[in-house]
Amino acid sequence: MGHQVIIFDFSVIRGLWETRVKKNKERQKKEKERLEKSALEKIKQEWNLILECRKKGIPQSKYLKNGFVDINEKDLDTYGKTPQLKKSRALPDGANKEQNKFIFQLSGEQWTELPDSLKERTYLKEWHVYNTLIQTIPTYIAIFQDLRVLELSKNQINHLPAEIGCLKNLKVLNVSFNNLKSVPPELGDCENLEKLDLSGNMEITELPFELSNLKQLTFVDVSANKFHSIPICVLRMSNLQWLDISSNSLKDLPEDIDRLDELQTLLLQKNKLTYLPRALVNMPKLSLLVVSGDDLVEIPTAICESTTGLKFVSLKDSPVETIVCEDTEEIIENEREREQIEKEFMKAYIEDLMERGSTPSYTTKVMLSLQL
Repeated sequence: MGHQVIIFDFSVIRGLWETRVKKNKERQKKEKERLEKSALEKIKQEWNLILECRKKGIPQSKYLKNGFVDINEKDLDTYGKTPQLKKSRALPDGANKEQNKFIFQLSGEQWTELPDSLKERTYLKEWHVYNTLIQTIPTYIAIFQDLRVLELSKNQINHLPAEIGCLKNLKVLNVSFNNLKSVPPELGDCENLEKLDLSGNMEITELPFELSNLKQLTFVDVSANKFHSIPICVLRMSNLQWLDISSNSLKDLPEDIDRLDELQTLLLQKNKLTYLPRALVNMPKLSLLVVSGDDLVEIPTAICESTTGLKFVSLKDSPVETIVCEDTEEIIENEREREQIEKEFMKAYIEDLMERGSTPSYTTKVMLSLQL
């Protein structure tokens, strides 16, 4: 016989996790404020400024006055607003300088658009843009033919340009926790794509059929959106190994879900499922299945008694209190933040579960009850 892991009172565990995360963020915030007020931090900033000015060949007389940094100097204001300088600071130096010249990194809420100078660096292989206020990705992205990784998480992006389909060598696309409502069908032209992360956008309801062409995809995360069913295109991704469609509005699963015969991990928690189809038993490589048990009234016995080594996890997830806000955008932002915390928790939980080297051959039930 196989084994079953059932966790009760999952909301309490999650509450403990959220409390720890909140306290850690508060500590980080206080430490940041302390450093900002510290004289050492000011000296550090001035020294970095001097180094940057020297790199750019700005004469010492422009940034020093009587031996001190002249913060009133006009050239220093220009320095603070120059995209090229800020960008160069974002790119790390050191022993990996040759490799890093192919990687573009950008973060910080002071950014509302990508720097114009980016167009000159068509040789880039990776973009890492996160935690900015950037809303659009420019159409000139089509000229970056060597791009392999496009990490654009936690920004304000509201749409992807059709030109993204020109990136034939793209392997990783992460547009999680943005403001996307749809995905361009041209994305289906990125035939070498292996990882697609659209989680946390909160508003995506479907995927274009053209994404069926993505036969190299092994990882798809569309959690925390508004899918009512698993998209047809996903069922045609023949090499898919990981599918996270949790925190959506699924009411049932397709009876032909077993056509995903390479699938190893299926995350379905926080949906509206009332039953699981027997077809799940016919998926030879499925090793981890996670669901929420509140609405489930029918689960095939064969899933719990599987001899294939399937780990079946049923999470009892109590309803979360609704946050009352007058501003709709604030509600969405609170939901998005909660989803980020829960994804961190689930990632840690799943990693721990998958790393358990020895599992009993009999059915195991684990009951956890924690009090804060």
